[in-house]
Amino acid sequence: MGQKRGKKYTEIIKKYDKTKLYEIEEAVKLAKELSWVKFNESVDAAIRLGVNTRKSEEQVRGAVDLPNGTGKETKVVVFAQGEKVKEAQDAGADFVGGEDLAEKIQNGWADFDAAIATPDMMKVVGKLGRVLGPRGLMPNPKVGTVTFDVKEAISSIKKGKVEYRADRFGIVHTMIGKINFTDGQLIENFKALMDAILKAKPSSAKGRYLISVSISSTMGPGIKLDTTKLLA
Repeated sequence: MGQKRGKKYTEIIKKYDKTKLYEIEEAVKLAKELSWVKFNESVDAAIRLGVNTRKSEEQVRGAVDLPNGTGKETKVVVFAQGEKVKEAQDAGADFVGGEDLAEKIQNGWADFDAAIATPDMMKVVGKLGRVLGPRGLMPNPKVGTVTFDVKEAISSIKKGKVEYRADRFGIVHTMIGKINFTDGQLIENFKALMDAILKAKPSSAKGRYLISVSISSTMGPGIKLDTTKLLA
């Protein structure tokens, strides 16, 4: 089985020129052609930015609504109390709680993809910084996950809102859909993401902001994009 897959991958990879800079339309087609596994892979973007994320004023972080969603079932936890508990449950939250939920997460439970908290619950959620922070799941008012409007926040995430954040190397890694999406759906999602990241350029960032961009399927190689065409 392993040999067969290796031969198949070797054949497929011949279609790919790793030195070429592709336009997004070509890159999306190629990412699909280079998909050689049987499961429905994610399509991801890796965007390297000319920022120094060690400086607080050069952090690039936000959220964007992908027009065609992510194609992924997103499990959402909500930290709430009082009437907001029922509002969260009615809006489709997968898990709702307070101290009990925080304790469960502190003890290692991690079966969720996004976390929302009402502002009055941040005293409880704050204790989970070391657990949620490294996974990029800490509720944050800047990306709309600390809010009393839990219904809207849950709806937005379930429809395809994704958070993006430049890591310590200045690279944003974000999913833009699934390999079974149409080319048009992936291109639309990618453009929405790029638009948000370009608008998020810190005023203190000097020099070239958009260094490089590539897309890939989960198991496929990175396909480099022509950044001059993206900026145009």
